Amino acid sequence: MTKRTTTQRSTTTRSTTTPTAAKRRTKPATVEAGPVLSARALNRATLDRQLLLRRSPLSATAAVEHLVGLQAQEVKPPYYALAARLDGFTPEELSGLLADRAAVRIVTMRSTIHLHTADDSLTLRPLVQPARDREINYFRKGLVDVDLDRLAVLARELVEAEPRTMKQLREALSAEWPDADPQSLAVAARCTLPLVQVTPRGLWGRSAQVSLTTAEHWLGRPAEPAASPDGTVLRYLAAFGPASVKDMQTWSGLTRMRPAFERLRPRLVTFRDESGVELFDLPDAPRPDPDTPAPPRFLPEFDNLLLSHADRTRVIPPANRGRTWQANTVYCPLLVDGFLAGVWRILGDALVIEEFTELTKAQCTEVTEEGERMLRVMHPQASYDIRFGTVIP
Repeated sequence: MTKRTTTQRSTTTRSTTTPTAAKRRTKPATVEAGPVLSARALNRATLDRQLLLRRSPLSATAAVEHLVGLQAQEVKPPYYALAARLDGFTPEELSGLLADRAAVRIVTMRSTIHLHTADDSLTLRPLVQPARDREINYFRKGLVDVDLDRLAVLARELVEAEPRTMKQLREALSAEWPDADPQSLAVAARCTLPLVQVTPRGLWGRSAQVSLTTAEHWLGRPAEPAASPDGTVLRYLAAFGPASVKDMQTWSGLTRMRPAFERLRPRLVTFRDESGVELFDLPDAPRPDPDTPAPPRFLPEFDNLLLSHADRTRVIPPANRGRTWQANTVYCPLLVDGFLAGVWRILGDALVIEEFTELTKAQCTEVTEEGERMLRVMHPQASYDIRFGTVIP
């Protein structure tokens, strides 16, 4: 149940290119410029692909697959992400996928933990291996005289014998390389192997430290070939387009993706944003009218909607850039009319909403109703007040 209190408002508001690189480009010398899409047009298109213009009847499995995973540094965000997107979703549905090993938590895009379907975890993880190899380079000083091939073999033996915490990995690997930096050893193991977080970590309503084993061991299936760059570009555009090459690279953490886009160019349509950047898209993908209504949505911290483009003005107005985090704290974003308009947080028995600019009476009503719905889905046994106030100190 959700109970309303009298609304109280807080008055606090708060490249350059080298000649060598140019020669490597596969982009044609002349490319016909496409139509211009405004930030609002891009907003509505992206919201539609992200299942945020209207709630989708998709299952949790189908939604996670369509969205090419959900960012999941913490346990709760993937649950709130699907609650904002799906009709009929319950946290138990996603929790069941993890318990049944139909979905896993694994480091993929941008070197961060994502929740993927089991199938995607086996193909996307090897696709982004070049980014994991680059990550190891940051720890080279702590890995002097360490044979990384030997480390991978030993680490695999350790985690497949029984799931290990990072602390246990550090200690075990340090016994083999006592002169190396323990943290660097554990990071190298995480980068060289497709390690998944085993349950009960990640289950709804459960608490457990992070313990790791390989995806192949956890899923009982052999490793698979990496997903193709071209196929992954098409999936990215279906979930995040229209988008530029740089947008896709920002989302994936990969570099040099231009050749894949050029191979696909005959199958795609192109546009430009208001700054003249070329955007690619699937011909039949939805691009709604910019004036299509966009209901309020309560999103979790680290939602992929806000992190998967180099230019985020399609969702984040310039005046609100950087306002969802402070120091090491990240706050949950609130969308109003499709754009970042505030943050929210559950504090005790209250859902507190901080608006960045004053909302209209009608918008406040819509936000409150959406908040009530979110609470019914995520916390059906609890009773919360809903109030406007201060979230960011």
